[in-house]
Amino acid sequence: MTRALPARPLHTRAALCAALVVLLTVASVNFSEAAEDRHGLSTFGELKYPPGFTNFDYVNPDAPKGGRLSMIGTAGLVTFNSLNAFILKGDAAQGLGYLFDALMTPAQDEPDSMYGLVARSVELSDDRRMVTFNLRAGAKFSDGSPLRAEDVVNSFTLLKEKGHPRIALQLRDVEKAEALDPLTVRYRFKGDQIRDLPAIVAGLPIFSKAWYGTRDFSKTTLEAPLGSGPYKVAKMKQGSFIIYGRREDYWAKDLPVNRGRFNFAELRYEYFRDRTAEFEALKAGAYDLREEFTSKTWAKEYDIAQVREKRLLRLTLPDARPSGAQGFFINVRRKKFSDPRVRKALDFAFDFEWTNKNQFYGLYKRTNSFFENSDMKASGPPGEAELALLAPYRDQLPEEVFSTPYSSPVSDGSGQDRKLLRAASKLLKEAGWTVKDGVRVNAAGEKFNIEYLIFSPTFERIIAPFIKNLKILGINARIRLVDPSQYQSRLKGFDFDIITQRYVLRVTPGVEIRSYWGSKAADTAGSFNLSGIKDPVVDALIEKVIAAKSRAELVTATRAIDRVLRARYYWVPHWYKAAHNLAFWDKFSRPKIKPLYGRGVIETWWYDEAKAARLKAAR
Repeated sequence: MTRALPARPLHTRAALCAALVVLLTVASVNFSEAAEDRHGLSTFGELKYPPGFTNFDYVNPDAPKGGRLSMIGTAGLVTFNSLNAFILKGDAAQGLGYLFDALMTPAQDEPDSMYGLVARSVELSDDRRMVTFNLRAGAKFSDGSPLRAEDVVNSFTLLKEKGHPRIALQLRDVEKAEALDPLTVRYRFKGDQIRDLPAIVAGLPIFSKAWYGTRDFSKTTLEAPLGSGPYKVAKMKQGSFIIYGRREDYWAKDLPVNRGRFNFAELRYEYFRDRTAEFEALKAGAYDLREEFTSKTWAKEYDIAQVREKRLLRLTLPDARPSGAQGFFINVRRKKFSDPRVRKALDFAFDFEWTNKNQFYGLYKRTNSFFENSDMKASGPPGEAELALLAPYRDQLPEEVFSTPYSSPVSDGSGQDRKLLRAASKLLKEAGWTVKDGVRVNAAGEKFNIEYLIFSPTFERIIAPFIKNLKILGINARIRLVDPSQYQSRLKGFDFDIITQRYVLRVTPGVEIRSYWGSKAADTAGSFNLSGIKDPVVDALIEKVIAAKSRAELVTATRAIDRVLRARYYWVPHWYKAAHNLAFWDKFSRPKIKPLYGRGVIETWWYDEAKAARLKAAR
């Protein structure tokens, strides 16, 4: 599996609970202005789209409606057993986010803006602790029942009290939600870090209070939920496929934020347990589109007649988002990994240069930063503004934080760089792990054992050379292959030594980063804090990010966090590419402009009947 994994939110949760982390925080509020009735929210600048705009620039407002788009379930999600994507239990189907509307929706060509959907306007109080949403009277659920303020308030209550811990963590400082009248909702906030909270509540999915009044939100279910969004569940077979049908009676289809979007009459997600069968199914036309994350496949396996004849197309789209943090995450909750020198030694033992040349065909770059491919990545010595944030904690930080940030060493590309392995051995010895009869042991005589947890055998060939180097160091490392359900369970409970994952932060990080690196999240089941980071300095810097009043302040704080995290060696970083590699059958068209911060496939492409007819004739 020589791949850049999809972002972890989609990799581990299917559609929404994890993707919700991005949706909830995709925009924040500019509190520098007094309260006023506005059509949108933005963080550090003016909104791109004025009141009365007709559509987003990256859509075709006249795109035809119809046809089907069929895709595979995201890599790592080989089955589903629930249609509730907002709780920790179960493996939810993909695409569930399209069932639900929110008060506001993000613009994918701005880093941090949202515009009214269910809410026709929003008002911010002068003291910054209250936001009021004025709802559209025509908002309806798919059964025709009206969507009202009480539904919004009840949705917030369900998510905060019974929702996934990641969601509840983000809502902890939302003190109250109240329905002032049937079409007005007001939220009140507490604490000092409230910059993101208006946008967080604006992005919450809205559930029917009446529907959930007779159902237990905290339980998994295969009953199709009632929503107000552009799609509804049309058909499904558990663990095999799920189909969403576009609602012809969708109440918001002609709003400016939706014009030119959601053009497919049907969205279908196919699930495969075997990657080979998955790829063969694409070649046979069993489904329409896949994003290719496997470099070997992209480089070598598309030399087929379907591609040569331009029936099956390949397309690389640029991705302006931060490229994500993918790597071997080391579980520091386990005593054997508690010493940073041990973790640094593991990084020295992984030969990326050999791997990239021999297994990735040179398609990737090495990841070093938790904010790779963005201006939030730390580089060079810290500037004056960064030093101001870091200096108060100097006695708690390694000196390396105050110089050039740590980057993984560059090997000689041999696969067994002796210089680096000697350095790794020295680090292990300094940390109390010595070699006895060829085996690395600690002072108590305990052997150094490492288990790599995976759910698919395709990643074994990436880990195997790594393990070979670890064995040279006297470490007994092995791969543990488990079924996807067990993998997800162990992932949520942090029951692993080392695990391979990827997550992508949004362009303007905010309160959600508590779930990635905050001390509280280290003990919260299902959080993104895979390594178990508990660092008061990181906690303090997280609050600086959340409290930033300008883009410059935010960039300074994220670079400071990046320095600290990299100096602690919580992971062995992998690789990245700032692009989407797509393979699809030639029966779709797309707008001339791609959304800057998204693929745009599901929301902006459309089924082209003329192309589909030519393709059918060619077959």
